[in-house]
Amino acid sequence: MRTSAASPPDKLDRLLAQIAIGDADALHLLYKSTSSKLFAFALRILTKHELAEEALQETYVSVWHSASTYQPHMAAPMTWLATIVRNKAHDIHRRSRPEEVDAEMFESDVMNAVEENQAGPLDALESRRDAHALARCMERLEKLHRQAIGMAFYHDMSHSEVAEQLSLPIGTVKTWIRRGMEKLKACLTKPELS
Repeated sequence: MRTSAASPPDKLDRLLAQIAIGDADALHLLYKSTSSKLFAFALRILTKHELAEEALQETYVSVWHSASTYQPHMAAPMTWLATIVRNKAHDIHRRSRPEEVDAEMFESDVMNAVEENQAGPLDALESRRDAHALARCMERLEKLHRQAIGMAFYHDMSHSEVAEQLSLPIGTVKTWIRRGMEKLKACLTKPELS
C-alpha cells in the first residue's frame, strides 16, 4: 500500500486508533506517512541530524505507548505528533546542553519551526496564524515573564528549575508564569479588531 507524504487527518486518526490497540503495522504506516515532515521539524529545532533522529525515534516510541491518549477533538493528528516531537526535542536539547539556557533564542527557534511545519496549505495557514498570534501575544509580556514561560514550556523545565536558573524565589516564578499565562489566554481569545 502506497502512502503519501501528506496523509489526510482521518487516515492518521484511524492509524492512531489502530496503534492504540497494539497494531504494529499501523505504527509502520504512520511512520511512513509522517516521518519526513516530523524529522524536518525536529531538525529545525535541534539543527543536528543525529539529535533530530533521536527525537524522531523517541517520538514513535512515545506514540506506541500513548496512542490511546490521543483525543481527535483536541488536536489534529499532525499537531499532536508535532507536539510530541517538540517535547522530545526540548528534552534532547536540555540533555545535550544542560548548562546553557538561552530561552529567547530557543523560543525563536521553536516558533520558526512551528511556522515552517506545513502539512498542507490549510494546515500551514492555520499554523502560521496561530504562531503569529502566539508570538504577538508573547511580545506583550514583560521580558522576565516571557523568559520564565519560555523556560517552563519550551524547555519543559519545572518551576523550581526555572527559579534556580533565574535566581529567583519559586513563588515569584510561579506567579509570573500564572499571570503570564492568564495574559496570553486573554490575548489569544480576544477577537481581533479590524
